[in-house]
Amino acid sequence: MTETEKRRVAELRAAGHGYKSISNQLGISVNTISSYCRRNTLETLPEKKCENCGKPITENKKHKPRRFCSDLCRIKWWNSHLDQVEHKAVYRYTCPTCGKEFQVYGNSKRKYCSHECYIKKRFGK
Repeated sequence: MTETEKRRVAELRAAGHGYKSISNQLGISVNTISSYCRRNTLETLPEKKCENCGKPITENKKHKPRRFCSDLCRIKWWNSHLDQVEHKAVYRYTCPTCGKEFQVYGNSKRKYCSHECYIKKRFGK
């Protein structure tokens, strides 16, 4: 490899590119890129940061990539970015007691908009 290719590999690796991506861009074998990075301690990707608080995230190689440092940060981010969270299990119903339309998340068997409507229908109070 030439010096310019070595410098380019280091730049791309610092930007977060994987061996295959670098190989495709530079036209060099994946194995060559891999061994060069291993010999020059470029094998680890730059440290990821939590999307909520910005703290560094410790990654486990055998698990999927993490976006948040903790469950607390994940929940805070979800609650403050409700427009970006894709809810797949949202169901729309009409309450048989009061006729009000309502939507519910995650419960496909719900019939009534509230406990009060359920009690009215069941016991006639």
